[in-house]
Amino acid sequence: MSRPSFARRLFSFLSTMDLAITLLLTLAIASIIGTVLQQNQPYPDYLLKFGPFWFDVFESLGLYDVYSAAWFLLILVLLVVSTSVCVFRNAPTMVREIWQLRTQVQAKSLRAMQHHEQWTQSSDVETLTAQAQAYFTQQGFRNKVVARPEAGETLISAMKGGMNRMGYLLTHLAIIVICLGALLDSNVPMKLAKWQGNLQVETRDLSISKVPQESRLAVGNHAFRGSISIPEGKSASVAFIGLEDGYVMQELPFKIAVKDFRIAHYATGQPKSFESDLVITDPELESPLEQTISVNHPLSYRGYTIYQASFADGGSLLTLKPWALSQEIGPFDTAFNTKVFDKQATAWGSNAAQLEITNFRVFNINPDPTDDEPGNMRNFGPTINFKIRSKTGEAREYENYMLPVPRDGRDYFFSGVRENPNETFRYLYLPVDDNGSVAGWVAFVGALQDTELVDMIAAEMATITLSDVTTEKGILQKNLHNSLAALVELFLRGGFSEVGRFIEASLPEADREALGAAYLAMLREMLGRVYIHTLDQPAIQTITDLNDEQVFFLQDAVTAVGALPLYGAPVYLELTDYTHIQATGLQIAHMPGKPIVYLGCAMLIIGVFLLFYLPQRRFWLILKPEQNGCNLLFAGMSNRNPYEFDSFFDQTYQQLKQAVEGNFDPEKRSESMT
Repeated sequence: MSRPSFARRLFSFLSTMDLAITLLLTLAIASIIGTVLQQNQPYPDYLLKFGPFWFDVFESLGLYDVYSAAWFLLILVLLVVSTSVCVFRNAPTMVREIWQLRTQVQAKSLRAMQHHEQWTQSSDVETLTAQAQAYFTQQGFRNKVVARPEAGETLISAMKGGMNRMGYLLTHLAIIVICLGALLDSNVPMKLAKWQGNLQVETRDLSISKVPQESRLAVGNHAFRGSISIPEGKSASVAFIGLEDGYVMQELPFKIAVKDFRIAHYATGQPKSFESDLVITDPELESPLEQTISVNHPLSYRGYTIYQASFADGGSLLTLKPWALSQEIGPFDTAFNTKVFDKQATAWGSNAAQLEITNFRVFNINPDPTDDEPGNMRNFGPTINFKIRSKTGEAREYENYMLPVPRDGRDYFFSGVRENPNETFRYLYLPVDDNGSVAGWVAFVGALQDTELVDMIAAEMATITLSDVTTEKGILQKNLHNSLAALVELFLRGGFSEVGRFIEASLPEADREALGAAYLAMLREMLGRVYIHTLDQPAIQTITDLNDEQVFFLQDAVTAVGALPLYGAPVYLELTDYTHIQATGLQIAHMPGKPIVYLGCAMLIIGVFLLFYLPQRRFWLILKPEQNGCNLLFAGMSNRNPYEFDSFFDQTYQQLKQAVEGNFDPEKRSESMT
């Protein structure tokens, strides 16, 4: 016997259930990965999250865009081919099963069935046949009478629920249709264009007009999902599609303008809902289309769906007042105007830098625990985010709060700093003076940097400290004077930690504990005297003359100055005024395969319904004349719910028996027969 050809063996393999289940399980696992691992994020985010090694591994597997990975699309294609072969192979049989009444069955086969009954009636075959056929017709069974003269008998074959077999076809066809829709909605054309070199991924932060042509996608019927942020009163006709470590720009066949954007807030300031009034301008429209969209209520137009996805700042106008933290800069007389997303060169000190305003928020909901409410949340007011970038490209990011924030009964201005976007902000607490400003603290910083003032106070303190000394008084005063000034300089350079390192390096170990405490005490005295000088109050001559509020302010001011070396900015920028301009974040999707997927889902639902809720039931009745009447052999079978069919067969048998006896009343048939 010759072996089947390779084509036949391949055909059989593709139509096997094992292959289909394997492909479906693989797709299920891939879908789980695509759900757990956030898709289509910027590559730097993945690199920071997983590290260089696993980043390369996951990228090679295509896990950052699972649904468009070559292996995922290959599995979809294989599933379509496998299911199509299965349908092609089994569809003719299924279709025959729908209509075929199986009139070739023999009495021997019926007696072998689990459900069968046999009895004798005194009437003739013709009468019994007519009564039985009438019964099957009344019960909704398609039936056919076949005479068998050679066997001297008559067969009635009846069937109900033949469309059950259509369920198999519909479920298999639904898988094909859904997969084809998914393939149509994949970004295969985009990937092919990139592989062919016709599309370049742009990684620079450019304005729309400056995005090069090779990074633009023309209007077409391909699928995509992109996003765009549009400020109030502005419009756009493009969407940005995140791809690998950058983006490409998709042209739209219409223009989207944002007429108004609104946010509703809870009492705490937390956003509750937001919506946008959009205006669609299209040459195909007689007049612009206006519609309000909100979360879960998108706008659909020409096959494009526009979702309300987020909101952001749209270039708010800000007024900032700079406070010099370095004596070489000098005080600033006036504030300056800027806006979010602006970049401008600064003139703060000798080192050139660039100020980049990155964000502005009116509401900031942060934890504010109390003894009664440990989980209390509160709105801390407006904040600005900005970067100060050196000429070498290194940047520190800052976050400044506009309003004072209470902490432990005292008010502070918060200013956060971080070197890396993945870090959390480290906050500098700037104490608020009696006028609700940072002017008092800035004056203290400036006084500490005033070498003449510090030198004068150090000389006064040395004279007072050594007033009772008689031997070598001048030399001792000079040494103490220099030491006090040096301590202030060390403190400005690195805070108390810098002073501690100096003590460990310069003092003998035996004297370190005693002399170190003396050094720190003298430093605190110097800091206090400098602070008293900034108060310009003749009645206050020593630290003991300060009231409690002034003492607390001094403590907070010293702590903040000690942290300045880590702050790293030459100025503190205070937000004094703003005009808030909002921008709506829109997600724009064009999915030509979505109607096909919906069609496949509808087919799947109908197919499953036919499979599970429409069982196919067949009955046969053989009538054979005998000397004293007619012998009847009745049998039946069902392809689903065998336990339910037990009672159904018994009821059908009893009713059929009554029907052939002429005693069956259709109006009194059992409810279970419906």
